[in-house]
Amino acid sequence: MTAEWFDNIGRPDFIVAPMVDASELAWRLLCRKHGAKLCYTPMLHSNIFTKDCKYRKEYFSTCSNDRPLIVQFCGNDPDIMAAAAKLVEKDCDAIDVNLGCPQSIAKRGRYGAFLQDDWTLLKDIVSRMSEAVTIPITCKVRVFDSIDKSIEYAVMLQNAGCKLLTVHGRTRDQKGPLTGVASWSHIKAVRSAVSIPVFANGNIQCLEDVYRCVSYTGVNGVMSAEGILTNPALFEGINPVTWEIATEYLDIVQKHPCPSSFIRGHLFKLFHKIFTFESNNEDRQLLASAQNLDDFKQVCISIRDKYLPFHEGRINFQDVEGITRCGYDLILPPWICQPYVRISPEEHTYKMQMLSKQQDSNTKRIHEDLEGNPISRKKMKKLRRYLRRPAKLEAQVNKNREICVNNICPNPLGAKCAYKLCKKCCKEKCYKEDSFCTGHDVRVYKCKKER
Repeated sequence: MTAEWFDNIGRPDFIVAPMVDASELAWRLLCRKHGAKLCYTPMLHSNIFTKDCKYRKEYFSTCSNDRPLIVQFCGNDPDIMAAAAKLVEKDCDAIDVNLGCPQSIAKRGRYGAFLQDDWTLLKDIVSRMSEAVTIPITCKVRVFDSIDKSIEYAVMLQNAGCKLLTVHGRTRDQKGPLTGVASWSHIKAVRSAVSIPVFANGNIQCLEDVYRCVSYTGVNGVMSAEGILTNPALFEGINPVTWEIATEYLDIVQKHPCPSSFIRGHLFKLFHKIFTFESNNEDRQLLASAQNLDDFKQVCISIRDKYLPFHEGRINFQDVEGITRCGYDLILPPWICQPYVRISPEEHTYKMQMLSKQQDSNTKRIHEDLEGNPISRKKMKKLRRYLRRPAKLEAQVNKNREICVNNICPNPLGAKCAYKLCKKCCKEKCYKEDSFCTGHDVRVYKCKKER
């Protein structure tokens, strides 16, 4: 039987996950408009939240249309977690404890999934927060390798006072390129073992995945993170055109501002497939350097102008740049919102092994120039970057500066150099010819020669 409080918020079944710098108010409102029934805030650091009013104002905002809402905190001090909960008690429907973050910053700060071995502390945190506020305390967790231990873990949190459990069907070691597939079997076992509502998290890329997950696990709702970032209309069951949904998001940001970094991150996710084409490098660069809404809107307009004729069928789209050769086997055209699918951990491991072998076999050739002189790691890194995108880097170099007049030097010339040279070449000239450049101010070299 579900709890009364869960019934009061409408028994939500489509949930937007808590995502750092990604589930801010504007994005939550966009997702609610397209089918989401419950949203979480980004993870908030309890210690900073209780001490820094600027942090509270920048990272926690809501409005009357942003309900039901669950605020998520991370931390390892029961008293501080309870104090943070008190500050948001009147602005949300529940407060969540982050016990699922697997990142290295969580390990250093001793929070998230790195608290799952200290059950005594977790009992104290959940019970202390439950006593401090009148709204429910919930937990978002990752599973253990063992299903039995995962069940025991969930029951312990329920007994400590947790009123809802979100179970991410991956262990804390499953992250990045080693993410792999989430275990719905673990989630199903936990759902059967506890009496509180349970949300499932993991493997949700489309609406069909939501229904399959509910059918298999028996959970009360399904949460999406990566899937909702690439398609904010996932719970509506549609795949919108990227520039249309991006413009819709920017219109909401106009009313509910957020940091530019949040906006940039969302647009990069939405246009991810489009930006794999080299012909869109200029738009990609504009998005990377955008500082205001007009810049962000210009990216959407530029992408729309390029791909609207293809979308409307006036021009036949052909993958002339070979996006499929970049590792993408797309079902939909690249300007349509669609899932980002990672390669399997096995494929990643094999790819890294092959790359390592190739580098080992070419070490001598790679780390020597044409004359056989050794190349430093730093210079080699720059060279590899240049070889990957020579046209882009040359454009960046030539954007604002002319090149040094020394034919064998690729560096930009000094803006005020009397000899139209870069700083290095100017120093050598002044030293050899006993001359002086006011632009580079190389007196030390002249004085050194006179001595």
